[in-house]
Amino acid sequence: MNLDLVLDTSRKGIALGIYDSGKPLCERFEPESRGENLGRFLDGILQNAAFTLDDIKRVLVTLGPGSFTGLRTGIAFCEGLCFSQKRSLFGVSTLRALRSLGAKDCVVVLFARSGFFYVGTSEAELFISVEDAVQKFAEEKRVHFVVDSRSAEEEIFQKYIREAKAEVVVSAGDEIAPFCRFFAELEPSALLRANYIQPSYYERRGAMGVNAHV
Repeated sequence: MNLDLVLDTSRKGIALGIYDSGKPLCERFEPESRGENLGRFLDGILQNAAFTLDDIKRVLVTLGPGSFTGLRTGIAFCEGLCFSQKRSLFGVSTLRALRSLGAKDCVVVLFARSGFFYVGTSEAELFISVEDAVQKFAEEKRVHFVVDSRSAEEEIFQKYIREAKAEVVVSAGDEIAPFCRFFAELEPSALLRANYIQPSYYERRGAMGVNAHV
């Protein structure tokens, strides 16, 4: 068989799915799981679905921004799966991946830390204060968003959404089937580099765009 594996450890816990040409064969989401459980996690899915690792020919992993530990373990795990060259390895920015959940012109907004968002559009990826982000949305007349639950709780952002009558998709963390589109849009890589977007660096330079590296 020629199956695809998609893994996201950049947000809540572990979200993993196995797909056949984009069709879900088995999916599992454990919001409280940690990266060190990935081997057990995958073994359990394969056993329950009666697949073997040899059935998987392509692997896609999210590269962040997000949890440093989650990204490090997730990417290393996928690189290990592809080390034998029996399968191809793909990586995609988490912000770019989440744009597949919304409208074509949607903006992805993720909670970075108190007072700051990660923002992804088709043009750039930003580490930006909540106030500056909302001002940017107003200037660009943005009305389609994909957000996580924590960013959706920010009062100033909620006010903008209400006033702009914006359409909002709140991601729970388990919606990874749409990420399969990136197998066709990206080139495989032998080695992946996490897009951590270190906040301290960008704070010194001010809110700015960060080009996705894939």
